[in-house]
Amino acid sequence: MTQLSVSPSAVNLDIPLERDLFLRTLVRELSGTLQDVVGIEEASGFISVVGQTMGRQIDQAYKAAFQVSNLSSDQVTEVLIDLKKRIKGDFYLIEQTEEKIVFGNRACPFAEKVIGRPSMCMMTSNVFGSIAADNLGYAKVELQETIATGASGCKVVIYLKSTEEAIEAEGREYFRG
Repeated sequence: MTQLSVSPSAVNLDIPLERDLFLRTLVRELSGTLQDVVGIEEASGFISVVGQTMGRQIDQAYKAAFQVSNLSSDQVTEVLIDLKKRIKGDFYLIEQTEEKIVFGNRACPFAEKVIGRPSMCMMTSNVFGSIAADNLGYAKVELQETIATGASGCKVVIYLKSTEEAIEAEGREYFRG
């Protein structure tokens, strides 16, 4: 059997292709296809399922690392900022009270691949919502501003109690378990 190898000339070509870019492009194209075929709302729903599963896995990893069965409110905030930093997001705390946590973000983990793909923001909503609700009992995540829709950064509010402000906010609700 003859083995084919890549010629040295192909290896040396300046092609912007590596695993991270490939995977971000894959997610972008999958979300775009979903948005085109079933609409943004349904595409967001499909991506939400994946985000919720990932949120639970990430939550378990942090609980194991902290050696706790439940994260405190401060730990939830710390974890959400840390996990985004690990995947090249740039989330930071704007405000934290007993009723809500407000984050800003200067860089999306999907980088430019998120532009025009608001359904991809459901990954943030569901990962954040799952982790907050599983540890604190309830969360409603409102994506007030997103890079995906053309903003220069993101503003994400996690309501921790069903206050009047939370009820009026547009977003998704998450519950423990």
